[in-house]
Amino acid sequence: MTEGRHLFVRPVPTSGMRVGLITVGDELLAGDTVNTNAAWLAEQLTDRGVTVGRITVVPDRTADIAETVDAYRTQYDAVLLTGGIGPTHDDVTMEAVAEAFDVALVEDQAALDWLAENRDYAREDLADGTALIPAGARMIPNREGVAPGCVLANVYVLPGVPAEMQAMFDVVATDFTGEQQHIEVVHVDEPESALLDRIETLGDRFDVTVGSYPGEIVRLKISSTDRDAVERATAWLRERVELAAAEES
Repeated sequence: MTEGRHLFVRPVPTSGMRVGLITVGDELLAGDTVNTNAAWLAEQLTDRGVTVGRITVVPDRTADIAETVDAYRTQYDAVLLTGGIGPTHDDVTMEAVAEAFDVALVEDQAALDWLAENRDYAREDLADGTALIPAGARMIPNREGVAPGCVLANVYVLPGVPAEMQAMFDVVATDFTGEQQHIEVVHVDEPESALLDRIETLGDRFDVTVGSYPGEIVRLKISSTDRDAVERATAWLRERVELAAAEES
């Protein structure tokens, strides 16, 4: 079995806000850095009732980023990018977003003013390119770093440094809302293959989504926008499986 594999049974129809995540960085594709940003953002969005439709990693190449942004901004209600912002040679995300929207990169006065007022950085203190964002974008201040993020239409550009990304997401988090999902997890001391019949029956009887996460102990995740359906499905399942010791206690 593959760790973390899902067995989806009669999934609840997707509705509400859908988001595509794009993480930028050659280091992610090379395996040098673990993509914790995508996992953190997916958890935050899911907790807010937002559906993450896809997570894609792209290299530090303007054409690849622009192509993905251009596709996702029409497929999803919002697009979140992390990584590749700043003044260094491989920070090309802002340029790519500008290319996707066919606009110029401009030095943003609001970013310069914020840095001067909150970081005591005068224009001459900044590396060239620090405050460049696509024309028409709204600047998002970087409270943990220097280079700003931005929002252009439905595309949100955030840093790759986790602390900076998380602080910046907090600034725009209220833009992402959806119908709350209710979740219960049942820990089962049986092989996943032995549980298939009960998982299928669970999906037939209740309007819930079931995710199966194999390991030494199998975790069955039951979710739905209907709290009562989740509670009834969880109670039904707990009576019909061999619960793990931690579950019983």
